Amino acid sequence: MLERIREGSQGPWAMAIIALIVLSFVFAGVGSYLTSPGTSAVATVNGEEISAQELDRAYQNQRAQMESQFGESVAQLFSSEEYLANFRRSALDRLISEKLIQQQASEIGLRVSDEQIRETIVQMPEFQFGGQFDNERFQTILRQNGFSPADFRNYLRIQMTQNQLAAALTTSAFALDSEVEEANMLQRQTRDAKYLMVSAASFADSVEVSEADIETFYNNNIASFDTEEKVKLAYVKLSVEDLKGRVSVDDDAVRTYYEANLPSYGKEEERRVSHILIESGDDVDAARAEIEALKAQLDNGADFATLASENSDDTFSAENGGDLDFITPEMMDAEFDEAAFALDSVGDVSDIVETDFGFHIIKLTDINEAQTKSFEEVASDIRESLLYDQAMEKYFELQNTLAEIAFEVPDTLEDAANAVNLPVQETALFSRNTAPEELNLPALLDDAFSSELIEERLNSDIIELDDENIVAIRVIEHEPQRTQSLDEVRDSITASVKSTKAREAAQAWASDVAVKVRAGEDVSALLSEKSATWETAKAVPRNGGTLAAAVVETLFALAPEGEGSVDVATTMNGDVAVVQLEGVNAAPVLEAELGNSLKERLGQMKGQRLYEQYIEALRSQADVTIAESV
Repeated sequence: MLERIREGSQGPWAMAIIALIVLSFVFAGVGSYLTSPGTSAVATVNGEEISAQELDRAYQNQRAQMESQFGESVAQLFSSEEYLANFRRSALDRLISEKLIQQQASEIGLRVSDEQIRETIVQMPEFQFGGQFDNERFQTILRQNGFSPADFRNYLRIQMTQNQLAAALTTSAFALDSEVEEANMLQRQTRDAKYLMVSAASFADSVEVSEADIETFYNNNIASFDTEEKVKLAYVKLSVEDLKGRVSVDDDAVRTYYEANLPSYGKEEERRVSHILIESGDDVDAARAEIEALKAQLDNGADFATLASENSDDTFSAENGGDLDFITPEMMDAEFDEAAFALDSVGDVSDIVETDFGFHIIKLTDINEAQTKSFEEVASDIRESLLYDQAMEKYFELQNTLAEIAFEVPDTLEDAANAVNLPVQETALFSRNTAPEELNLPALLDDAFSSELIEERLNSDIIELDDENIVAIRVIEHEPQRTQSLDEVRDSITASVKSTKAREAAQAWASDVAVKVRAGEDVSALLSEKSATWETAKAVPRNGGTLAAAVVETLFALAPEGEGSVDVATTMNGDVAVVQLEGVNAAPVLEAELGNSLKERLGQMKGQRLYEQYIEALRSQADVTIAESV
């Protein structure tokens, strides 16, 4: 079995799946696997713990993915405590499944080679620049996330070993030729139909809405007539961007600033370097001895690139003789940076340099001298920067003035607005869920709906919208939450009940027509009442084309003959249709290319289901304990 799994996990589809799964983990949750848990376990799986930190990372990652995909529309979902709890539990279930697969992969002895790890890292878009692997980017991202190359390779080894099993399972399933033929027969079959459509609105005049109907609807849906608390605000907004129009910068100031800061407009010297890295690991003395031996070989005339390719622990630069491309000051660790920029001439080799990554020997291979940008190149940027600085200075000055006057004269914003030469703006009435975009900030809404501002009608303190915008607000109108009276909502209830009754009448009428058609009776009089006529549709596919989805769904549920060949469909807008099956058209002969594609898709579907069943089986046999707090 082990050999079959290994073989199944080496194909192109398997490697594609591995790549997708691995990429989904990169940096979103890697830290939780490489750091020791600092909190109590939320679950244990066969004795192995899943920490609260791991769950938090998984939860935040999945939530971020949803928010990125669906935007603000998911905010309302996450405002529900029940949904939030279910979402968090779902994240934990995924972690448990991953742990089970990881344990199983380890148990049956799956392994990942160094070459597979290297190829995976090289292909990761996170580490690429211009479509090519960029070692500098790789090293920088790892440093930013607190990992050494060795740590990250170990992490990938764990994940890819785990994913071998997942890929082997999902790609081992297959579809039989008979299943492909059956799927083709069902998916590409078309049907001929006779149908008639009737609008529910055409029954509106024939239904009556009584007072009892209205009262019953009101009482049964009383919660839906609750209003939200609303406020109307007056506010003064102070913005750095707006203040740029009140300040100016002359040409002399721009020139003076350029000359005073000339070094900052130079392009830094770039140095191209190669290095040999020996990671210190747990045995620092052994690493030091190894690097000293390599330095001795270099001093005796050995080729730097050859030694780097054969000995450096920086696998990727080693492939290019240790080349790290061009670096600028402060790009690398301080010790590395100091040694690289202390070399005098191209070809010079440093002494042994110790950094957090281990021991290095550095060779200077090229130099790009520093350059200075002309005044004309940077003048507009300087002007914009000086304008911003002046606007910020004025912003802080007026912020203090606004705060002082709003506090000293708390029953109006007019005085504060006049003091900073800004208008008092007003909103319409809004609830917490319908706040104007520029004021939709939790801290501001907390103030706006506070008892102090509502009951005492005082000016608020200064509220910071962001680093460059502040507001002072006051409530000028308030509507408390309440349940609307029946008289207030009578018209909307009447319309809703009437619409419901019209739909019911339409459905009853359509059902009567269908019964008579099944019995072979003449329905022309019924159709004439509603000016309805039969229409035909030939070769309707399962995707429906121009027909309503409900009509197509009903058509493909009908029996080819007998009483089951006629039924009623109700569309999304409440309109009804009587649908009669006229004929079934066999699917066309399956072409080879389409057959292969369909076979592949069916195999993937089966593989996914097999993977899910495998996890279910592992979990049923596992000792899984979940903390009560989750």
